[in-house]
Amino acid sequence: MTRSPTSATLPPGPERARAANEIAARIDRIPTGRFHVRLASIVGFGTFFDGFDAISLAVILPVIVKAFGISLSEAGLIISAGYLGQFVGAIAIGMLSDRIGRRRAFLLSLTIIGVLAVFCALAWNEQSLLVFRLLQGFGLGAEVPIAGTIMNEYLGRKNRGRIGVIYQSLFSWGLFFAPLIALLLTSTLGPGTGWRILLGLGALPLLVVAVGLFTLPESPRWLAQHGRVEEADTTVARMEAEAAAAGKHLDVPPFVPPGEDRGFSPRELIRGRYGRRTALLVVLWFTAFFVTYGYSSWLPTIYVSVGKLNPTSSLTLTVILGAIQVAMCYVVAWFVENVGRKRSLLYGFAISVVGGAFGFVNIVLLGNTTWPILFATGIIIGVGIIFPATSLYVYTGELYPTRMRGFATSVTSSFARLASIVSPLVFGFLLDTAGGAGLVFAVLGVAALIGALTMALGGIETRAKSLEELSQ
Repeated sequence: MTRSPTSATLPPGPERARAANEIAARIDRIPTGRFHVRLASIVGFGTFFDGFDAISLAVILPVIVKAFGISLSEAGLIISAGYLGQFVGAIAIGMLSDRIGRRRAFLLSLTIIGVLAVFCALAWNEQSLLVFRLLQGFGLGAEVPIAGTIMNEYLGRKNRGRIGVIYQSLFSWGLFFAPLIALLLTSTLGPGTGWRILLGLGALPLLVVAVGLFTLPESPRWLAQHGRVEEADTTVARMEAEAAAAGKHLDVPPFVPPGEDRGFSPRELIRGRYGRRTALLVVLWFTAFFVTYGYSSWLPTIYVSVGKLNPTSSLTLTVILGAIQVAMCYVVAWFVENVGRKRSLLYGFAISVVGGAFGFVNIVLLGNTTWPILFATGIIIGVGIIFPATSLYVYTGELYPTRMRGFATSVTSSFARLASIVSPLVFGFLLDTAGGAGLVFAVLGVAALIGALTMALGGIETRAKSLEELSQ
């Protein structure tokens, strides 16, 4: 939906606050329907290719090392450049989304991803690939948190967690398909051509941009927050009409107090109630993805160097574990809506603690380094960490008001990007010089334990509550 030049914009004040809360209350009572499916199809296609692009370079890195004749250290710089771009992009475009709208920021992030994917595929040396990957990272880092914010702001309180996690599973599907497509391309077209086509496939999000320019509506919550109530009402009325036409019952919108209508200062993020929530989320994001990137980056290498498997067998186990994690996304979706966000996150971290302890005890204390033990350790850690990895985007958006939700989600989730830079380096050092796989699993367990304790002591339950209620 584009802004009509005749649409009235309410000035800041009680009337605008009241109108914004009425829009939010109407959204909260709308059951999931065709409108949400169309929205998730557009936003989710972009998120799928965000996941695909995020791991595609790592998947074909050995081929690029050979093609450009570079060292592993130089290859590591290319990987780190991409993560650095994601860290910066998550914060910068996240802040922009609170100013220019979710729709524009989302389409901007996909445009960056798609255009730079073409440049990455055409890279002529390691320096050009590093620069292009750095720039593409701006879009990769911003897309998922902004897309998660869009979904959060369209979903009602009754199904926000379940649908949000199911939607987020599309990122995991992207991670899962990237190595399969890489294997297909390199085996049929040859490594020299296959890696370029794989990176070039990352331009497909430009199709989402083309479709989204005409069909993706702006978040009604964001519109109402910025005084564009008529536009917000048009979108919500369409959602209500589709739900009614499908025979779905619409409850009477509950009364929500107007609250205070004011702008947003970045300082709010580190002060008072929101400061405490930010501190909680920073720890959760960092620990969850320290574990995620740590074990996913090095587990295939551990299978080969410690478990004595060949690379093909290692890739097979990696694909199997990826399939298990994708399936677990739907288990997590049930948990967050029926058990609650806090306990789901807590249980997930706790399972990963068990996995880390299992690996440490078997490798260090029992001297058992067979591949079944390593694979079992990977499964336990992977099954556990998928709980926070898929539900944190939903949970984060629930802890902040609309005026700062995009920026807050992007800033706190950027610590996952920071973890993605730090974690592989730490575990590479541990494997190379300081104790091997047993110590790696011990550190993974400790990181998960920190996440579990943080959630147990400071976590807030958000299940079945409106976004406006949670922001009070």
